Amino acid sequence: MFCFWLTGNTNSTRTCYVKLMWASLYICFSDGSEEPDPGEDQRREGDASAATEGHSGSQAVQHLPMPDAKVARVPGEEEEDTDSMDGSGLYSLTEEGERESEGGRRERVNERDAGKRAARKRNRPSGGTAHHPSSSDEDDDDEEEEEDQEEEEDEQAMDSWLGAELRDLSRPSWRAVPSLKSREIGRGSHQFVRRVCGARGLVQRLELQGRLERHTGCVNTLHFNPSGTRLASGSDDLRVVVWDWARRRAELEFDSGHKSNVFQAKFLPHSGDSTLAMCARDGQIRVAELSATQRCKNTKRVAQHKGAAHKLALEPDSPCSFLSAGEDAIVFAIDLRLDRPANKLVVVKEGDKKVGLYTIFVNPVNTHHFAVGGRDQYVRIYDQRKINENENNGVLKKFCPSHLVSSESKTNITCLVYSHDGTELLTSYNDEDIYLFDSSHSDGADYRRRYKGHRNNATVKGVNFYGPSSEFVISGSDCGHIYLWDKVSARIVQFMEGDRGGVVNCLEPHPHLPGLATSGLDHDVKLWSPTAENLTGLKGLKDVMKKNKRERDEDSVRHGDQYDTQLLWFLMRHMRNRRPQRTRREGAEGDTDESWSSPDSSDEEDGGPDHVQCMSS
Repeated sequence: MFCFWLTGNTNSTRTCYVKLMWASLYICFSDGSEEPDPGEDQRREGDASAATEGHSGSQAVQHLPMPDAKVARVPGEEEEDTDSMDGSGLYSLTEEGERESEGGRRERVNERDAGKRAARKRNRPSGGTAHHPSSSDEDDDDEEEEEDQEEEEDEQAMDSWLGAELRDLSRPSWRAVPSLKSREIGRGSHQFVRRVCGARGLVQRLELQGRLERHTGCVNTLHFNPSGTRLASGSDDLRVVVWDWARRRAELEFDSGHKSNVFQAKFLPHSGDSTLAMCARDGQIRVAELSATQRCKNTKRVAQHKGAAHKLALEPDSPCSFLSAGEDAIVFAIDLRLDRPANKLVVVKEGDKKVGLYTIFVNPVNTHHFAVGGRDQYVRIYDQRKINENENNGVLKKFCPSHLVSSESKTNITCLVYSHDGTELLTSYNDEDIYLFDSSHSDGADYRRRYKGHRNNATVKGVNFYGPSSEFVISGSDCGHIYLWDKVSARIVQFMEGDRGGVVNCLEPHPHLPGLATSGLDHDVKLWSPTAENLTGLKGLKDVMKKNKRERDEDSVRHGDQYDTQLLWFLMRHMRNRRPQRTRREGAEGDTDESWSSPDSSDEEDGGPDHVQCMSS
């Protein structure tokens, strides 16, 4: 009665969907639904902390829920609130818990300072004789007090930074029992699944459900097919795997034909899951043709960048056209119906200087518009119908956080995505924060929201919206955790440990179910679903956020000239090209160049075949 149906799915996949939904709905009525909403605890504790520090006009500092705090039912609460997946309206901290939230941090700071002072006294040289107070001892005590005061000021500054630009969490918009009753009588049934997938209560119950293990290198890309029944993954091992994720088994595995790390592999829409577009560090854009018998017929090169190609941008309704962006600053428009599919659309520049690109995304509503980001701080939006490089370098409009416009730091954009309706643009900056822009605003407009706490430094890290109406923002981090922010309030509502390898790069929400797949430096793919019995406690969140911020500040202080990825790639290619030429010629004797290529493509990559016959796994 409560399960939903997706047409065209296999019996096993449909069974998995039904079980997942039953598990999620079961949690609605379990004891776990009576846990307090961590977002409410964050706000309440943050307000108390802000009051004690005298910042009456500032936003509340985000705090962890107090584990020892007692809970009590709020008197006068209506019975209907028990339908909520969140416990935010049901419980409040008692006065004892409030006193703990107000004084806990100060007590911890005092205990830490006392311990440090005691350690300093033990470490003082005594010389084997009785110690008498002297002016030097008084000077030492003064220095210790100054150090303690500086540390406390730093702690307060950190709390103020974490609490700035936050808003209050709204009350849950979805309640289980009323929604189920309405669905049972046919009222709003077509919106039921969308509301479930966007419910904060389910986000706060996400937990690791399983792993997909097949790759032998870091997994750099994940992409669900439009129906959500298959998941494609690509890796540093140069192979692409198509998964039946519900059964947790690989349906197809094939050699991508790339010569270096596979960065993206995506199903083209409306192609019957028969066409995969791929890009990689070698700069090649390749297309794999898949058969209905679970094998790969071949892969062909359709374009060649003169640097690494990190991202592809699909047009939502087109099975044969997409865009690619590379570190050579070029955007290719690729149409598989043409004899020469690749057409150079634009060379991205700031003034006369080319801007290498890391990311590109097509507006899902207005597909003529696309946005790019890369080796500077600007988000650039173009209109494919009217790109004139002699006028503003062809740019329709640019966005950038106001404090980064004149920044001397080398800030890059590692990833950007449009929201489901194309009205918002989410951008992740290297060793900075995540920013939300209104895509309809005029050129030069500032950001609307800012999302803090993670660390984006070690890799080209992704960012994404979560929920059918883009209700949440999700990102990985160098600390190995996965962060989910409520989009409107910018407060963290979920915090999960992702990769053991320490970095989570890729996050792919399921198109129709409340769950997602993630990957990073580990060699597996992780599947997450809202099956946890209790709401998240956000344990250890604040300490990790502070650690990330301190490391970021320390790195910015000692930031110097560093090798960029282009130079490292050049050195790697140079070493590879020093191999004996005879070996290369022998290995290439049987190759036939059946690739499609653009007249703008580079001929530098010549170490292997352009047309690869694939074998099924």
